[in-house]
Amino acid sequence: MARAAGVSQATVSLVLGGKWRGRVSERTADAVRAAAGELGYRPNLAARNLRLGRTRTVLLVVPALTTEFFARVYTGAARVAAEHGFGVVLYPSPEGVGPARDPFDSARASLDGIIASSMAAGALAGVRGGGLPLVMLDSDPSDGTAHATVNPDIAGGMREVARHLLALGHRRVTHLAADVDSWTFRVRARALAEVFAAVPGTVIRTERAALEVDEGRRAAERALSAPGTPPTALVCDDDILAAGACKAARRLGLRVPDDVSVTGFDDLALASALEPELTTVRLPAEEVGARGMAALLAVLEGRRADGDELAVELVVRGSTAPPGPAGGPAA
Repeated sequence: MARAAGVSQATVSLVLGGKWRGRVSERTADAVRAAAGELGYRPNLAARNLRLGRTRTVLLVVPALTTEFFARVYTGAARVAAEHGFGVVLYPSPEGVGPARDPFDSARASLDGIIASSMAAGALAGVRGGGLPLVMLDSDPSDGTAHATVNPDIAGGMREVARHLLALGHRRVTHLAADVDSWTFRVRARALAEVFAAVPGTVIRTERAALEVDEGRRAAERALSAPGTPPTALVCDDDILAAGACKAARRLGLRVPDDVSVTGFDDLALASALEPELTTVRLPAEEVGARGMAALLAVLEGRRADGDELAVELVVRGSTAPPGPAGGPAA
């Protein structure tokens, strides 16, 4: 290639390595690039990465692939990664939010960093090996283990749900809480309780359920059939539980929202497939993934990552309405 361009091998190395500015003229650089094109030159990425000590590969760890939320997170992370010549490997942890096993013989030798969504930083100890850079998404920012944290405003979203129901006149609600011990669900429960506690005469009960439609249905049936005055609204930790709640209402002969209002969280495609469509909180999942990848790139380059929370949006649809007369089922 040096002979074809009429330059030295050192000049070819400078130009193809992107280090020619100020050392080689623009005309010479163009000649080298033209020669490379004519000869069909392609850089040896493996050799370059070995020389730089980088694999240009990132692991995205998620607790499960049961909802499209994590697919959207991956889409955002992969888009930003591709723009910077990185690849993203998606790894659903076999233990859910529990300790994740190393998917490779040595993650340290295979990866440049890790992004983990909706998990505890301590759960990544088995994957990080000798201390790979770690960015946490939708996770406890006070943990102190991660190099950076990217969170949507989970608490703000649940506060908006609570205020919406209070404004409609609801005073008795049941929280269909995800039976998962993770930061994001603890934040939802705390935000809901705080808003209702500030209003006299309100009552919140809790029914826990695994993140499955049938489990949500069973929890809602327990809430709506329990002795005493039933709740006028069911506040669900995600849209999957809300779908189960809607099924429970139908099986009990109740109408949504006439007899009971239902809210979700995440704004999955499921939310607009239900009838009536679901009032829920829209999380910017793709942007969470994109910001997470950008944060990891910043860590790798020794820059400070942006730690601002991402805005969420309450989407009001047909599953919520004022309670019936005297706070009971609508006539």
